[in-house]
Amino acid sequence: VHTVPNPTGRTPAALNAAIKASRHPVVVRVDGHGMLSPDYIATAVRLLEETGAQNVGGLMHAEGENDWEKAVAAAMTSKIGVGNAAFHTGGEAAPAETVYLGVFRREALEQQGGYNEEFIRAQDWELNFRIREAGGLIWFSPELKVSYRPRPNVRALAKQYKDYGRWRHVVARFHQGSINLRYLAPPTAVVAIAAGIVLGAAVTPWGFVIPGGYLAAIVAGSLPAGKGLPVAARLRIPVALATMHMSWGWGFLTSPRALAKKVIASRRPAVMAP
Repeated sequence: VHTVPNPTGRTPAALNAAIKASRHPVVVRVDGHGMLSPDYIATAVRLLEETGAQNVGGLMHAEGENDWEKAVAAAMTSKIGVGNAAFHTGGEAAPAETVYLGVFRREALEQQGGYNEEFIRAQDWELNFRIREAGGLIWFSPELKVSYRPRPNVRALAKQYKDYGRWRHVVARFHQGSINLRYLAPPTAVVAIAAGIVLGAAVTPWGFVIPGGYLAAIVAGSLPAGKGLPVAARLRIPVALATMHMSWGWGFLTSPRALAKKVIASRRPAVMAP
């Protein structure tokens, strides 16, 4: 194991430094919260060859050790929690916009100049966008699984998802047309719930139907998500869902344009293969 200095402290800078220090034709990204399943690398290399993809990845399989972590894991692997993202909820092997972590052909990373270091978060989505824009294939396969340990408390989970929302808005401003209804659901929910509370308090009690309806929806959605879990974990799933939704939505809504402008100034066009 070789350690590589990263004086910036930024994730994408660390990734680029590690890629530069490596020497093999396949580069495997592994983050601190992840644990690779048996034969992960051998399977990924086989899939690279079979599909001709530039990057392959699989499931971000969230697992918890205590009741709170189990609740968050259930929320993170349910459609009511994260929508229909295959690397969260599973699905058939197929081309994808992005994948969790990734096993890359080195030539694809070098061709695109690595990760854009202005992207503190969402740097994987942005790099995969450039790979796809240059005609490359990103491939998802459920054969690949990385066990992931969720954040240990509400505060840490809220910060994580606020950052996700904040940077997803940067991506939307950076790459026009990359947004879809799944990404707009959390900020819409935040605005609707806030409006409902104000309306209910100032005008008519009917306004409380909106936050009440949201609460009923996440409670109902937590029932199938928590199947097989201890009661204490199942009771925490609505809290995890609300934290994820509201924090992501708030981060998206409050993401400053100045941040997007700074990132846009660092834009790297996709580099086509010669």
